[in-house]
Amino acid sequence: PRRFLRLTQFADVPKAEAATDTLCLPFDLRTKTRWMVKLASGREALLVLPRGRAMRGGDQLVAADGALVNVVAADEALAHVTVANAHELLRVAYHLGNRHVAVEIGNGYLRVLQDSVLENMVRGLGATVEHVMAPFEPEAGAYAGSSADTHNHSHDHDHSKCTHDQHEHDHAHGKSQARIHDFSDAVNPSQ
Repeated sequence: PRRFLRLTQFADVPKAEAATDTLCLPFDLRTKTRWMVKLASGREALLVLPRGRAMRGGDQLVAADGALVNVVAADEALAHVTVANAHELLRVAYHLGNRHVAVEIGNGYLRVLQDSVLENMVRGLGATVEHVMAPFEPEAGAYAGSSADTHNHSHDHDHSKCTHDQHEHDHAHGKSQARIHDFSDAVNPSQ
């Protein structure tokens, strides 16, 4: 039988020094709670996390055997949006919100995934747009359910260890996502 780690919950208080491995993912994949992933070590892990909470950079996952895995937010191609004052920032945020896109709100800036249509819209509102590669941590939303989703994690972990090949993905590469129901040994996997 296949041997993989079964990640079942979020650590209440992350203890980075106690982690045995790292999971590096872009934001869209950090919202998925039931699928197979590949950890930085190359080991496979089955995510069986509580629904309704996205993984955030700095979170820590607890395996069924007690092992701890650090979550790292992968760098992504983002549009970094700035404007002249707070009023204009609110105006741009309002228009992005009307399009129901994920938005990261920072001190004096907004970030969205790169999208030429959105970028042209915010430029039309007087904003400046720069392309950056950075972790994406958008707002969780008013109905996210967990206050843990809205806090900011420090980003003092090393993103150089987070390579493109360390995560399984289906966007732009034609791969399909592994789902929990695809694995007959997922109910009682060997640890």
